[in-house]
Amino acid sequence: MPSSVITDRAQNFIESVVRIEPKVAVFDCDGTLWSGDAGESFFSWEIEEKIISEEIVGAVRARYADYKAGKVAEEVMCGEMVTLHSGMIESDIQRAATRFFDLLFAEQIFPEMQKLVRQLRSNGCDVWAVSSTNEWVIRAGMRHFGIPRDHILAAAVEIEKMKITDRLVRVPSGDGKPDAIRQVVKKTPDAAFGNSRWDTEMLAISHHAFAVNPNPDLAETARQRGWTVYFPELPK
Repeated sequence: MPSSVITDRAQNFIESVVRIEPKVAVFDCDGTLWSGDAGESFFSWEIEEKIISEEIVGAVRARYADYKAGKVAEEVMCGEMVTLHSGMIESDIQRAATRFFDLLFAEQIFPEMQKLVRQLRSNGCDVWAVSSTNEWVIRAGMRHFGIPRDHILAAAVEIEKMKITDRLVRVPSGDGKPDAIRQVVKKTPDAAFGNSRWDTEMLAISHHAFAVNPNPDLAETARQRGWTVYFPELPK
């Protein structure tokens, strides 16, 4: 688990958010609540654990190469990283995702972000996780933040007779993030937190935008728009 020690700088950031008394807050996950991309890492881990077949691995690797080359859209690739599990028993994948996260990503959680989420929830704030990573990994991660399943908007498919289908429910990336918030949360966020350009639209609709651990492109956008930029302490 991440260190429970919160520096003065981190505590000041937490207090600056709490002072605005948000009633609704939305958080991106990968790179924002923890260091690294849990969605991409889960796929690599599934290969090592032989959870997915070699045939599927070959096809997805080729698609991923096209994605990296800019030939496949972000939301399309994120959707395919979920639908590749079509036909599998959902509970099996959820157990695998929980084991994966606890083994490899729990220690990557930014301590102040964990404390902030818990503080906001304790204060009565309606806190949501909004991510383009598959919902099984995000569910596993949210156990460490106290965010329940019904407050997770992640890449998801329909489940039929306990099995994963290839029918996408949502892929919250880019425009898909505010779309999901409007459809499910049905309230304008008072505070939004994200780290990449795929979070720009979600940050833009909120009353208070926080670029947390931002990539260079989001950091530049944040400075241009006057959004708060904050770099969390790396887990120790």
